[in-house]
This record gives sequence, C-alpha cells and structure tokens, in this order.
Amino acid sequence: MQRLFHHGRWVQRRCGPTGERTAVAVLSRCTEDPGAPARGQVLLVDEPRLLDASTARRRIAGHLTELDVSYPTAPSTPDVALVCDAPEAAARLSGQGVPVVYLHCRHRATELPAVPAVTRLVQRPDWLSALPTRSQKALNAVQLLAPRRLTRNRSRSGCLVLVSAYEADDAERADFTDTFLRPAAAEAVRRTGHCDVVCDTGFTAVRKALGPVAGVRVHRAADVDFDALHAAAETFLASPTLTAVSLAWARNAPLTLLPPLGPDQRDLADRLRRLVPIEVAEDARRPAVWTPHPGPWAPLKPDDDARREAQRIARRVRQLALIPTAF
Repeated sequence: MQRLFHHGRWVQRRCGPTGERTAVAVLSRCTEDPGAPARGQVLLVDEPRLLDASTARRRIAGHLTELDVSYPTAPSTPDVALVCDAPEAAARLSGQGVPVVYLHCRHRATELPAVPAVTRLVQRPDWLSALPTRSQKALNAVQLLAPRRLTRNRSRSGCLVLVSAYEADDAERADFTDTFLRPAAAEAVRRTGHCDVVCDTGFTAVRKALGPVAGVRVHRAADVDFDALHAAAETFLASPTLTAVSLAWARNAPLTLLPPLGPDQRDLADRLRRLVPIEVAEDARRPAVWTPHPGPWAPLKPDDDARREAQRIARRVRQLALIPTAF
C-alpha cells in the first residue's frame, strides 16, 4: 500500500490479488474539518497502466471536492463508485451493491466490453461519433475530458513525449522504443534542449532504453502531472490517444503523433487525420515533425461548453452519492 499526496488530496495505491496495480484515490480536501460529517463518499478506481483511464479519473476528481472518497479496504462502503476502464472492479463493486458510474475512457476499434453499472458512459466526442463504429449497445457518449487549465505557459521549452503502450506486448514495446521513441527523444533534445517522456506501461524498460540519451527524463504516467508538463513544453509528440487529443484540442496547441501501437491507436489516428492536418513522426529527422500545424483543431469546432464534460460527469457522481434515487 502506497500513500501519496496528489493535487491537494491523499491518494492510496494498492496491489490487487494477482499483483496488478490498481489506482484508488482517497480524496479528502486537506482543508476540511476532520470532525465534520461527510456529505457523501465516492470511490475512484482506474486502470493505472492505461493513460486515458488515469487522465479521466484525475480530471473528474478535480470537480469532486465536496465528497469524501474511500477505498476498497475501508470499513465503510462508498455511496457511489466512479470506475474508469477497470471492468473487473466495476463487476466486484456492483456485486457488493455499490452504484457504479462506469466510463469507457479510451478509443476502441472493436466492441466495448459489457460492464455492470448504474450509468455507463463512453468518451466519444461528436466528431468521432460521426464516423462508423461498433458497440454492443447504445451508451451515453461524452465529449473529451479537457484539463482544468486551458492555457499553456507563455514561456515554453523542451518537448513532451506522451507514450501509451497499453496492451502491447514486450516485443512490440521494445521495437517501438528502438525504432521510434529513442530517435524521437534524441532529436527532441537536439532541437529543444530537453525532453520529458511519459509512459503508462513498460516504464522500467523505457527508462533503461532512454537512459543513455542525455537531456531525457522518463516518468510513469500515474505519478506525474502531464497536463502541467504539456503547458510548459514547446513541442508535443504523443501516441494516438484521447488524452493527447484532449490536451492539444482544449488548448488549441500543435500535436505530432507517434506511430500507433495496436489496432485501437491505428484506428484513432486514421480517423483523426481524415479531419485535421497532423503529422506522424515515423522519421524524427523530418522537419515537418517539428513544425506541425499551429492550430489544426478548427474542423472539430471546439467550444467552451464542450470543455466542461468532466464537470458534468462529476455532477452525475455527486447526485448519485447524495441522492441515490437520482438514477
């Protein structure tokens, strides 16, 4: 069990019965009177090896400050659980009688898994919904979950490389690192001075592979504020994920895609590139990789209301925690 202080809240991380890491946030405002009665308890669970799940949990949690949040080993049962791309946790909690708000966070090229939950949501923005997709049943689609801060630093430097290797096997990750990631990181340092590489899976192997590259820092996605890193970075390279798109879209910032890992990322990259002008960094030496379109997001018609989706989901969770019959 690991206890961390994250964004003004205490976070517990524990391992599941088979040793897998399960991120469980215990969110209680540090300014709260410990003797005051709780207005409601919400459990937050995500798949920490999946970038989009960690992102969704964080961004929704930022709007749940009115609630106390428990974790599975706590003596009390939560009033509601928000589960992000962790179907086994959703099944377990639903079996215990806990109302579950479930969010499918990542883009999938295939059918979504059936998950027992009171409310089922899927992060599928309007521009993505307009394209053909397959699903077992109609779900409540939500827009991209934008970061709370919608601006970047005035003074920016370096490069952020955001990598998602979820569901890729060791051989695929190793080939990706050798063929694309290491050359891109080295070129980023040469052009921008330094490079932060954030990865959701295979952290130890990536850190070892990039260790010889001076000027590169490697971070585990579950442990770092990559929203802040993006705001401070001059350039941005990322795996085709909804997290990467949401950062660049919400802040109207340039984005260069890393080559996709797996069919889901490939499908998202193909769909996105039909709509907006985005380069793929298959060869980091190409100048176009480092001079992307300065603001390619106009075709997606971004607006302020669409950037409030995390707040709307948090409102659903609060209502269910305080008035269980609301759903």
